[in-house]
Amino acid sequence: MYFPKPGIKKDPVRRWNQMDRVFFGHGACHILAGVYLQRFPDSGFYAVKIIPGEGLAGNHVFVTNGTRAFDYHGYSFLDQLITHHTKGWHQRIPEWQATISKVDFPLLNTAALNAHKMLGPDQYLHNPIKRAQKFIDRFDHKLAKSLKQEQSI
Repeated sequence: MYFPKPGIKKDPVRRWNQMDRVFFGHGACHILAGVYLQRFPDSGFYAVKIIPGEGLAGNHVFVTNGTRAFDYHGYSFLDQLITHHTKGWHQRIPEWQATISKVDFPLLNTAALNAHKMLGPDQYLHNPIKRAQKFIDRFDHKLAKSLKQEQSI
């Protein structure tokens, strides 16, 4: 698991210039999830948020259909994504724990995102929606949704 250097999230230029996987894995995951849902509204996927215990880092938003998940890794199985995320944070903070909850607010609405302490699409240096669309276009969605559980992130 990759963790950005301290201060990158507060610097719009450095934040924007990160590799896509880092950008969407550490600070813009909600934008990727929102664009995915906009792109595939009838896919059966919905947004979920990992919410760390009080005072802990490690929020993450992704989409799932209850079995499959999609985030900055691409497609994986839901249980594998949660295990990977939890393991990464436990390595840094042994007492790390979190709850998982369905997202009940619009992921591309700045006011709603700001109310949940996340940046809206218009608060990034450039357009993260277009960046997310290009990132999503890299994947074969039909093939990925049919893979067997042997695949991992």
